[in-house]
Amino acid sequence: MSTVAALAEALQVLFTGETFLWVVIGIILGMIAGALPGVGSAMGMAIILPLTLPLEPVTAIILLVSMYSGSMYGGSIAAILVNVPGTGGAAATTLDGYPMSQKGQAVQALSMSATSSAIGGFLTVAVLILFSPVLIEIVLMFGSPEFFLMAAFGLAMITVVVQGSIVKGLVAGAFGLMLTSIGIAPNSPELRYTFDSLALYDGLDFIAALIGMFAIAEMIKLSAKKGGIADQSITMAGSAIQGVRTSVSYPITIVKSSFMGMLIGAIPGAGATVSNFFAYGEAMRSSKDSETFGKGNPLGVISAESSNNGTIGGSLIPTLAFGIPGSGSTAVLLGGLLMHGLRPGPDLFEGELATTYAFLLALLVGNVFILLAGVFLVTRAGRITQIDTHVIIPVIIVLSVVGGYSLRNNWIDVATVLLLGVLGYIMVKHDYSIIAFVLGVVLGPIAEENLMRSLQISDGSYLIFVHPTEQPISLLITTLIFVVIFGPFIKPWISQKLSG
Repeated sequence: MSTVAALAEALQVLFTGETFLWVVIGIILGMIAGALPGVGSAMGMAIILPLTLPLEPVTAIILLVSMYSGSMYGGSIAAILVNVPGTGGAAATTLDGYPMSQKGQAVQALSMSATSSAIGGFLTVAVLILFSPVLIEIVLMFGSPEFFLMAAFGLAMITVVVQGSIVKGLVAGAFGLMLTSIGIAPNSPELRYTFDSLALYDGLDFIAALIGMFAIAEMIKLSAKKGGIADQSITMAGSAIQGVRTSVSYPITIVKSSFMGMLIGAIPGAGATVSNFFAYGEAMRSSKDSETFGKGNPLGVISAESSNNGTIGGSLIPTLAFGIPGSGSTAVLLGGLLMHGLRPGPDLFEGELATTYAFLLALLVGNVFILLAGVFLVTRAGRITQIDTHVIIPVIIVLSVVGGYSLRNNWIDVATVLLLGVLGYIMVKHDYSIIAFVLGVVLGPIAEENLMRSLQISDGSYLIFVHPTEQPISLLITTLIFVVIFGPFIKPWISQKLSG
């Protein structure tokens, strides 16, 4: 089937019967799941998955991918309003979204998030439709050495995104890395720091760590405060239209962050949690006003939200083409495909090409609905910031604990949520970087697993990461790592030499 014929058939499927209605339902359900701390896209999709059995295969998968897209934006609602990322992909959104909410700009921040998410998602899915064969070839060039170096590059970004003491940032990142060493070692049966407890064999869940660090820590902080979540002296304000205008006034940031999210999302295991910190760090690095990041800079919200919805398009590449889920959400989506008799691989890009295009076109339409809902509906949720802390604190804590337990039905995840919540409060109080800690927790397992696998492939030779002919991509990423780490020290010296 030709591409044009497949697109025509996909359009007919999408806009015929009840299929379009399921797109809207999926977006709304995704927004709700994403906005609830501890639930998120993967859990929400997993709950809905059995209920899709009566639906046609195409309709069922359209519902799931729409939920995936809606949850990416929904995660920013709680992130902006109460400093609790509803999804891992909204973690970086809290850094500037929540300060904007405290300044009385919750409505503006939410509309900025909706606009950036919608544009980022629309652009990347459109590119995926046009250039999917080329992008698949790029993904095939990545092996274990490249995966390790991408994780190392993310850890190197600690030197960029950390404000204040670099030493404290490195300590926080190292502590996050240390926690990822708990449990069974990758590629070997060795047990580490389990203290003979079966509950620790699978290690600590990074989502539980995120919930604790952001949700519980913030609730402890709020517990000393009376009245609403926002400061009583600040009047809720902000214009939804102004939020849209602010977003579209930074097209370079949106495009750059969106495609950064797409490329990182195409790497299995990376996902929106990694991509939004990458995009946030790049926005900070390239900004002339970097000292205002973390204090309510709109670029922080725009970059993070553009990248996390941009990740969706990228994450679908390995899932649909190779059956390799790049995240928990795409793992559920893969289960949905198999459950409905759709096998990932060449068939989805040949015999079932129209079906694949129907999924992607549903994402395009869904992003338009995200924009409309974010500007005209969800922005009214700014009133949440006026809820009394005596009401919101117990609700957030209960949702966080229940969400933590629901991750793996393991009590150790509840302990992780609570203990790291207390630790997060102490870290913030003493100016230790939460961002650095999160990068360590998220990227640690990816780095370790792919480092060990790379060394097994090369018989212990580290040249596998820098070989100029056999591993050109590895050499390029290694060069970028050195530029990020040593660039701040070399740049003044180069400038001095040039001016002299």
